[in-house]
Amino acid sequence: MTTLRRHDLFVVAPEAWDRLLAGRSDLDGVPHVAAWAANGWPVIVRRRHPDEGDHLPAGLPLPPAAGKRRIGLAVPWADATPSPPVTLAAARPSAPPAWHLAVDAVLALAAEYGVVSQVFGGLLWQSLTGLAYLSTTSDLDLLWPATVTHSLLDGLAAIEAGAPMRLDGEVVLPDGAGVNWRELRDAPPGGSVLAKGLDRVALVPASLDR
Repeated sequence: MTTLRRHDLFVVAPEAWDRLLAGRSDLDGVPHVAAWAANGWPVIVRRRHPDEGDHLPAGLPLPPAAGKRRIGLAVPWADATPSPPVTLAAARPSAPPAWHLAVDAVLALAAEYGVVSQVFGGLLWQSLTGLAYLSTTSDLDLLWPATVTHSLLDGLAAIEAGAPMRLDGEVVLPDGAGVNWRELRDAPPGGSVLAKGLDRVALVPASLDR
């Protein structure tokens, strides 16, 4: 069984969708569910419920116009294939035009430090599905590798100060847990920050290269 991490994406085998939805009368007529299956859009890993057994705990988030409902699925492992993360560069065409200058600045910052930023949240799903997930009040949600430095986060804060949207997101630790980038940047020397894993949260040292 694959080790699961927050934000992991999976593609469900086309022939498995009918089986998954056959016993879900609660999903009859729910917007976008049939399109999700027909288009083979990815699902995202979620926290496992005790009664789900040895299945992939997955979910699909509906867009705001459909109520932002998060639909849980239990997918047999044989029907699930890992899907690669979506980088900020790949998602840029799906971002609102008003965001483009700030997105380009983030991409340039990442390139300067030799790292790649990935997206989650609204921009991820808008880029994967073409559905409208973002509004004028949406955040840009970013994932950063554990190798980021304090100076990179300072640069990110400077970009945010002039951006039309809030830059939210996490630094992903080697074990897959995520730490809010702003909390990590602002933590005092020797301090701790909250790290969120798929099934637990814990305080970890706030250590960054300067």
